[in-house]
Amino acid sequence: MNRKTLRAIRIAAWVALGVVVGFLAWSFLAPRTQNPTAPLVASSIGGPFSLTNQRGETVTEASLKGHPSALFFGYTYCPDICPTTLADLSVWLQELGPYGNRLHVYFVSIDPARDTRQVLADYLGAFDPRIEGLTGSQDAIDQIVKDYRVYAQKVSATDGTYTFDHTASVYLLDDRGALTGTITYDEDPSVAVSKIKRLVGIAIS
Repeated sequence: MNRKTLRAIRIAAWVALGVVVGFLAWSFLAPRTQNPTAPLVASSIGGPFSLTNQRGETVTEASLKGHPSALFFGYTYCPDICPTTLADLSVWLQELGPYGNRLHVYFVSIDPARDTRQVLADYLGAFDPRIEGLTGSQDAIDQIVKDYRVYAQKVSATDGTYTFDHTASVYLLDDRGALTGTITYDEDPSVAVSKIKRLVGIAIS
């Protein structure tokens, strides 16, 4: 093999390595939309917050303790992911039977400008009554979104309306308020139910 050929092979190898490194860097840094695949580390999830539910009651991080919880971040104007996920959660709560009362489900709005208490109350009327909607000031929402590592990016349309690209996973928390896992938007229903059953203490055969 002559020097010219060897040099060409080395250049090609460096170019290929650059492409791989560039792709990996893009994959790590690119915005995570809808259903992020980046793993969540339990110790990095959560923090103090103070929000209000649809009944006007204050809900804080202390409210997540003493029972398992499922948190889902979304907004009432969401065209597909949010109503589908809330419908799924309603079905799963029913499938748990009496154990369903052990699980507290929270729908945290990422759109407090539109999702007032009354809007949440009207919207959640279509789902299981045990699902609790949470809203608050923009600063309070921004803080919980940050602390729970939620992706929420506003997408404005030319007509002045807007939607959100956002994390589509359901967060599963134990009775200490610590993250134990997630249910992804495209999760197999039987797998999702098994995760919830384990969370509330139902033995899986």
